[in-house]
Amino acid sequence: MNETLIEIENLHFAYGERKIFNGINLKIPRGKVVAILGVGGSGKSTLLRLIGGQLRPAQGSVKVLGRKIHDLDRDELFAMRRNMGMMFQAGGLFSDLSVYDNIAFPMRELTNLTEELIHDLVLMKLHAVGLRGTSALMPGELSGGMARRVALARAIALDPMLTMYDEPFAGLDPISLNVIALLIRRLNDALGVTSIVVTYDVTESLKVVDYIYLIHHGVVVAEGTAHELTASTDPVVAQFIHAQANGPIPFHIESPPYREDLGIAGVKN
Repeated sequence: MNETLIEIENLHFAYGERKIFNGINLKIPRGKVVAILGVGGSGKSTLLRLIGGQLRPAQGSVKVLGRKIHDLDRDELFAMRRNMGMMFQAGGLFSDLSVYDNIAFPMRELTNLTEELIHDLVLMKLHAVGLRGTSALMPGELSGGMARRVALARAIALDPMLTMYDEPFAGLDPISLNVIALLIRRLNDALGVTSIVVTYDVTESLKVVDYIYLIHHGVVVAEGTAHELTASTDPVVAQFIHAQANGPIPFHIESPPYREDLGIAGVKN
């Protein structure tokens, strides 16, 4: 069996004139938790959409199980997506459905399981994230951390081969953040799946992942284990990993000179 689940080669992608990826290359091995790190706007969430087939590359390829996602027809793409779970950046729970119905939704839509079996599976998934007692609640009645755990349960509802987490730690208190990070690790190992964690949270991701890719300016600028990246002396890696204010990664997004934008380019300082 091929040990590589996802292979991205010479990937180029842009939103209009704004280039996101400029020949990025990376591989996601089976059974591992892999983090994709980078500053805001570096293309982390876009990469997940390319893997899921929502976007098409301008050049290069995205292969899942050895098949190019962007070459699949509609039925083949939908069949592939049934083996992918997604925890969205903001949770993405249906506000008008109960916790129970949120998790039952993909089972009802994508399988022919009986309601009796769906009931048992929903409670099993909720139990795995410690929230079996919330099944009758509505999303609006949950705390932020609880909502993230419900979203996680829904992401693994169909036991996918691949689970993708888009900024799973954003906006969480320290306790909830740690709980989610440990859940991702524990569920990955218990289910024998592959997980991709897209995040800018260095501290938590370094605790639970097997391998890390750091992307910047549209390419992978560093990769390795948590220990390897923490010990790196590369200026870009060191600035990001150690949250340094000064370094090669700028705070300001590239833009025209400030004075020019204000219409006072000819005024002297």
